[in-house]
Amino acid sequence: MDYKAIQELIKTVSDSQLTLVELETEGMKIKLEKKQEVVSFERIPEVVKTVAVEQQIPVISELVRSEENEQVRAQQVKQEGTIVTSPIVGTFYASPGPNAEVFVSLGSKVKKGQVLCIIEAMKLMNEIESEIDGEVAEILVENEQMVEFGQPLFRIV
Repeated sequence: MDYKAIQELIKTVSDSQLTLVELETEGMKIKLEKKQEVVSFERIPEVVKTVAVEQQIPVISELVRSEENEQVRAQQVKQEGTIVTSPIVGTFYASPGPNAEVFVSLGSKVKKGQVLCIIEAMKLMNEIESEIDGEVAEILVENEQMVEFGQPLFRIV
């Protein structure tokens, strides 16, 4: 494989939704891995404005109500957990081989970077790793099921 072919491979992987490509050819092994950037944000409570002076609505009660709403939302997010989605279209595999033990099962404790499953796309095996520490609360697909880009695979809390 010449330098130009390697450059084309890198450009193709960069432009695609693939996150991992391993290629062995002509006595050479190439592994290209793309880490997805995770963006998280916190919602800052809005400043409460009192417009209705005639109704004598205390500002403190509005602030308490706003804080309670934020706590309810935070609890909902905690219950929902983090959804791991498929970065590519392919076939979902829960284990590295037909007779091998599954990577994770319901209730498994996982660490950031731990392999959760494999998605096969065009004969390439792409390991899907956990982006957080937590516990597998839900497995949303069956072994050997076809998955779409962005389809939820796991819920981790």
